[in-house]
Amino acid sequence: MDDFLWRALLGGLGVALIAGPLGCFVVWRRMAYFGDTLAHSALLGIALGFLLNLKLTTFKLTLNTLLMLSTLGVCVAIALLLVILQSQKRLATDTLLGILAHSALSLGLVALAFLQGEGLRIDLYAYLFGDLLAVTRTDLYWIYGGGGLILLSLVFIWQPLLSITIHEELAQVEGVPVAWVHLLFMLMVALVIAVAMKIVGILLITSMLIIPPAAARSFAHTPEQMAVLASLIGCIAVAMGLTLSWHWDTPTGPSVVVAATLLFTLTFILPHRLTN
Repeated sequence: MDDFLWRALLGGLGVALIAGPLGCFVVWRRMAYFGDTLAHSALLGIALGFLLNLKLTTFKLTLNTLLMLSTLGVCVAIALLLVILQSQKRLATDTLLGILAHSALSLGLVALAFLQGEGLRIDLYAYLFGDLLAVTRTDLYWIYGGGGLILLSLVFIWQPLLSITIHEELAQVEGVPVAWVHLLFMLMVALVIAVAMKIVGILLITSMLIIPPAAARSFAHTPEQMAVLASLIGCIAVAMGLTLSWHWDTPTGPSVVVAATLLFTLTFILPHRLTN
């Protein structure tokens, strides 16, 4: 197997392993729209990364590193802004998410248009829908380094976060630092989106956080089982999508999502047939 295929497979598997457990909480807490908001804001981070690449001459950072750092910075800023805006009562959270998502996406597109007007060539399609076959060694370092940090953090806050998910008021009475745990979870989602951007693209990142956990839900009896099954289903979807893309020359990111959707459909139908 060619080196770029190995890198693509390792990158996809790394994202699937991270997104599975974290996505379970996204599903349980009904935060899919929050994931979309951060994913859309990532395009603004891409534009900022390209701008910094043009302007910075002192720091010798690669373009991939700049794009990763700027995307992470923008996603974290949007997450913190949402926390601040949620303290006001005039607008509902879903309205705030809609405003932030579409504003950040539009600002990113406008900024990229200005940069392209300056003669900079940007493959917008690759950032919107992913380019798994173009994963580099640096990307793998980010995926597994950031992924390891996310998984360690998730293990650390697993029980408090689970308590908040089940009953937030009761968890607060029991002394769980609800605000800090919630903020840390939002920052972890932001980091996942930053490292997964190149795998399935800005517009499809949230699917890897939602579809595998949704598929695992039919078979899991405990939260821990669902987290493990979600990672496993995500890994299978990556392998299937990469195979589909290689043999039929289809877009890699969307192919992974199609494979995940197929697995969800099968797991959604199978339990009903077993009970009949």
